[in-house]
Amino acid sequence: MNKKALHFSRIFVGLLFIFSGLIKANDPLGFGYKLQEYFEVFHCTFLNDYAAGIAIILCSLEMILGILLLVGFWANKVSWGLLVLILFFTFLTFYSAFFKVVTSCGCFGDAIPLSPWQSFSKDLVLLSLILVIFIKRAHLKPVVNSQQVQKFILGISILLSFSFGLYTYNYLPIIDFLPYKIGNNIPELMKFPPGAPTNVYEITYTLKNKKTGERKKMTDKAYLKTEIWKDANWDITGDPETKLIKEGYNVKIKDLKITDSQDVDYTSEIIEHPYYNFVIVAYDLQKTDLKALGNLNALTMNVAENYNIRTVLLTSSSVQRSTAFSKTNKLLMQFFYADAVPLKSMVRANPGILLLKDGIVINKWHYHSIPSYDELAKTYFDKQ
Repeated sequence: MNKKALHFSRIFVGLLFIFSGLIKANDPLGFGYKLQEYFEVFHCTFLNDYAAGIAIILCSLEMILGILLLVGFWANKVSWGLLVLILFFTFLTFYSAFFKVVTSCGCFGDAIPLSPWQSFSKDLVLLSLILVIFIKRAHLKPVVNSQQVQKFILGISILLSFSFGLYTYNYLPIIDFLPYKIGNNIPELMKFPPGAPTNVYEITYTLKNKKTGERKKMTDKAYLKTEIWKDANWDITGDPETKLIKEGYNVKIKDLKITDSQDVDYTSEIIEHPYYNFVIVAYDLQKTDLKALGNLNALTMNVAENYNIRTVLLTSSSVQRSTAFSKTNKLLMQFFYADAVPLKSMVRANPGILLLKDGIVINKWHYHSIPSYDELAKTYFDKQ
């Protein structure tokens, strides 16, 4: 039985660590944004600029430990690494759930969203399995005894793990799990379908008896059913407590609002444009790549001149900073403003570019892979 428990724990934990690391490494910038939320909570904001790098390291470490566990190499060191890592993650997920500070841990990126308590429960299961591995680590045997082969497999694991994270960081996720992925209709994802279920809440009142001083809590349903509201001796005190008991339909895009410098709403005009249009996303102008913006400026000027394709730039930077930035860098595209959260979801790059048509994301690019004018003309605009 002990051997079976160890074998199961080894396979399950190894595969789950590889899967978890791979999913997050598919979008290291997104995982980095999640880490920044934790940095805010623990007052470590000085690490914000290193969040993406830390994300790549953590994802790679998960994958490497998972691989080494499956092949049984360096069992003692790997067991210690797994234990330290799961204790760290378990602490974070418990802290998030108990204090309600981070609404999603990002354990499996945006592919499988988990609530804080679901994440904590998952980590408790993993912790129990890793404890089995740790206690029985002396019984873990390598599939290959040759040290040269072991080092070779370790080297390949390190190379592939880090290469994957670095690639997706520089050229967008391989699989896009976000609502702005290629092919999605943005306006449709912003609508609440007719007849879709809404959130169901339970309201709890605190009541106090004027004569006896007795206090008691009662839900809104019980409050109406018992008709206690008719009794003049009972008063509601304090603010009622509201609790979500059943989640309704979740609109995929609910936080996108695009405005001009005068705070006029241009969301519909921009995302529902019936012809091809470019949307450049530079959510933070202080950290954007200036050379890439210059290249995009030249490219979109040529496209506008020859095909009358409109280009706008979306940012969360202030109007004053944006105006000065545009003038200094001689940018000709029109600036619009939106919250940083949806802009970060649109494209994992700063700057990144989306090609839209009639509200549909036709394509999107990282600034490292901007297509040439000829490629765009041949693929899209000459076919209009």
